[in-house]
Amino acid sequence: VIIEIGKGLEKIEISDDGVVTAQAGVSLAYMASRLASKGLKGFAFAGGIPGTLGGGVAMNAGAYGGEIKDCIVSAKVLTKEGERVVLKKEDLQLSYRNSVILQKGYLVLEATFSFEKGNPAEIQEEIKELNKRRREKQPLEYPSAGSTFKRPEGYFAGKLIMDSGLRGFTHGGAQVSEKHCGFVINTGDATAEDVRSLMKHVTEIVYAKFGVTLEPEVKFLGEF
Repeated sequence: VIIEIGKGLEKIEISDDGVVTAQAGVSLAYMASRLASKGLKGFAFAGGIPGTLGGGVAMNAGAYGGEIKDCIVSAKVLTKEGERVVLKKEDLQLSYRNSVILQKGYLVLEATFSFEKGNPAEIQEEIKELNKRRREKQPLEYPSAGSTFKRPEGYFAGKLIMDSGLRGFTHGGAQVSEKHCGFVINTGDATAEDVRSLMKHVTEIVYAKFGVTLEPEVKFLGEF
């Protein structure tokens, strides 16, 4: 059973003192836009991330120097036993693309944040500029699951893949993006197995050339 958390769980409450509570189904892009219109700064980095708040909190989503952990106060989660628990920022153990939520299999219901006041026009311009940079550097014209591999400490996954001669490498309908080697794109008819096999090949080649093991940033559901 797969449950999509979206419509019906996308309420945002914004107080006058910059405290914001949002449900897990809220689009990160929509939330960034709402906060900008209210003159609350510190969430512009999320304006182009194609996901919802629940996933963003669970993996401590980040881009362009900002992360969820920079502004979150607490999160309400559902445990595997069905208990609703509020976890403070320090209890969330937020780190690079990781959290206690992922480690223990919790489900995010909502999260509370705190933001400082800023200039609405300047914040909206920042979102616009970051989205422009994203379009220029990332293969948004093709379907993908976003950044495919985590950033290895001291390296950049995309550069390692490019330097391994894998730019444009194809397996079935899956391809290492020529625009940004950190993305595996669907050129039209890729299967999940195409993507998985391509990732395995990339991981093996990068390790053979540089001794660095790439870890997937994408999640796999089912058996492969």
